[in-house]
Amino acid sequence: MIRRATPSAILLAAALLDTAASPADGAASIGKDAPFVRVSPRDPRYFELSDGTPWLPIGLNMIAGGDAWMEQLAANRGNYIRIWLSTPAFDVEHAKSGVFDEEKAKRIEALLATARRLGIRVKLCLEHFRTLEGGWQAWAQKPLHLVSNGGTAASIADFFDGSPSREHFKKKLAWYQARYGPDPVIFGWELWNEINAVGGGDVLAWTEAMLPELHRLFPKHLAMQSLGSYDGDWCRTHYDRLARMPGNDVIQVHRYLDLGASYAVCKGPVDILAADAVQEMRKRNPSRPVLLAESGAVEPKHSGPFKLYAKDTEGILLHDVLFAPFFSGAAGPGHCWHWDAYVAKHNLWHHFGRFAAAVEGIDLPAEGFEAVEIPAPGLRIRALKGKRSFLAWVRDAESDWRTELAEGKAPRKVEGASIRLPDGYRPPDAAAARTYDPWMNAWAPANVERGAILLPAFARSIVARIDAGR
Repeated sequence: MIRRATPSAILLAAALLDTAASPADGAASIGKDAPFVRVSPRDPRYFELSDGTPWLPIGLNMIAGGDAWMEQLAANRGNYIRIWLSTPAFDVEHAKSGVFDEEKAKRIEALLATARRLGIRVKLCLEHFRTLEGGWQAWAQKPLHLVSNGGTAASIADFFDGSPSREHFKKKLAWYQARYGPDPVIFGWELWNEINAVGGGDVLAWTEAMLPELHRLFPKHLAMQSLGSYDGDWCRTHYDRLARMPGNDVIQVHRYLDLGASYAVCKGPVDILAADAVQEMRKRNPSRPVLLAESGAVEPKHSGPFKLYAKDTEGILLHDVLFAPFFSGAAGPGHCWHWDAYVAKHNLWHHFGRFAAAVEGIDLPAEGFEAVEIPAPGLRIRALKGKRSFLAWVRDAESDWRTELAEGKAPRKVEGASIRLPDGYRPPDAAAARTYDPWMNAWAPANVERGAILLPAFARSIVARIDAGR
């Protein structure tokens, strides 16, 4: 039997949520003896802390950090960022190959201290360069590794394939280990940013050699690799191989709204392109956690930030990046790029708190969730069917970035909609139904009649939940 959650019960839950320690509170700080993030032994599609507490990464890419941005994220219940250790702010190997800058190392330590205080765990991406010399992207070159400059490589291919350069990289990993491992504020180590964008060498064979080294040096941290935007057949085989690669703890996928992409899905609604990316990875390996680790919107062929960001002051694109992956079976929400020119510029930090509220109190590894899509006229409904909870995210199919940002049309008011519960699904005894409007930050009790959750009027999207009695 499903009961309608009473208004008093919803208000009590909201009050408890409001008075609970936020990630910005000292009580939520990550001490040196705090548990580490791991792939859950209860369900390897999700994460948990090493003490068994369920955990999901709510945050975004924030390549060079920034205390003010981190404060904003933490104040809105964010608990995760991705940093590039190779960005100029933190690049310890910037003057000469094999020489590591102690002052830059202190900057990394300061960033980790801020993250520790705010309760934010950090994914550390080790490198990003794509050539040793030449090319049109100055940020993607690192000539100091050339033999002619005192390095170990005769070419970019030699950097990845040659034994001297591989040994050099392992020594660099050991240097990081001596300074930062083990530290529970570190979510994990990412070998490279979009390594298949490098201009030579067998980069996936190199990855196969380096993942075991990460595990040896950082046994309590996750190890992973990343690939370029999944927007065409050019990277399909790379994703095939990496998804099944031993030692790659997390299947990461990058995908953007890109009108210059090869795949048509990358040119349409963001919730569809995000959900499809997750589903593609889950097909490749259903027994590892999947994250949409980079997303957002770009000008054609990644030639710059999306021009329509300027009009997206309500965060339509960010909302879809956050919600669609999780409700398609990912281990967390999607992680947006353009933290500065989009999220911070429009002060969209509240969206992270809205996502956190929508999934509050769910023990993901305990649920055995099955991701399903539920047909409904004019709507796209993605749901997670679990042992004690049923969660659904409902997206208006007639409203997206094209109608609102490109055409300037206001979202319609959806009325009289419902969610048909999946065939054969039986909610737990004494279950209560409720809805959450993430645009209004409002919970409401819901009725379930003849196998369907009745939804209140909403615009753009709404979340519905059925939870077993506590």
